Amino acid sequence: MKLPEVKEAEKYTGLYVVDFGDHCGVGFTASEVAELLESEQFAKVMIYKIYNARPDGGMELKGIRREEFHLEKGLFFYAPVEQTARKDWERLMAWAEKTPAPGRAKVHLARFPNGQYVTALIYPAEFDDEFSQWLLDGKYRTEGPVEGGLGAVERYYAQNVEVLCREQLLPVSSYEMFTGQELLDAAHRAFVR
Repeated sequence: MKLPEVKEAEKYTGLYVVDFGDHCGVGFTASEVAELLESEQFAKVMIYKIYNARPDGGMELKGIRREEFHLEKGLFFYAPVEQTARKDWERLMAWAEKTPAPGRAKVHLARFPNGQYVTALIYPAEFDDEFSQWLLDGKYRTEGPVEGGLGAVERYYAQNVEVLCREQLLPVSSYEMFTGQELLDAAHRAFVR
């Protein structure tokens, strides 16, 4: 993979590089990569997340599996009683109001058939590191056990939970999102933004 020479590399941290085989595109958002992956035309592309960038234009990349863009991960904060679960829910929602989430997510306060409660935070798998850091930054703590990952999401959906409260978290993006033909045009450029 041959990356183009990058100026102001720092502005690309958190975005993606797509290796199309004959060229690379720098600066895609996760949503844009997910849309590209839906097309047969881009069945063989390689995806890399830009984790760090240096003033000299160098970038640290991490390869991302295509499947990550079609999966959900989550964090599940369990509580034995509703009062505790509601406090967990309220703390999480207060943090989300103060500091927008790093990506779109759904948050449920739910009751399992066995009477256990959970605050569920479910998000696209490619944002796993960002949501973990977001919760650490907010010093989010709960009293009960915590479970996370792909399997936890699958188990949650497989159970007959009663959702007591639900919210959708949306990130504040400073990027204009490309879709459709604009995105196809951007796929031919070295720099998307």
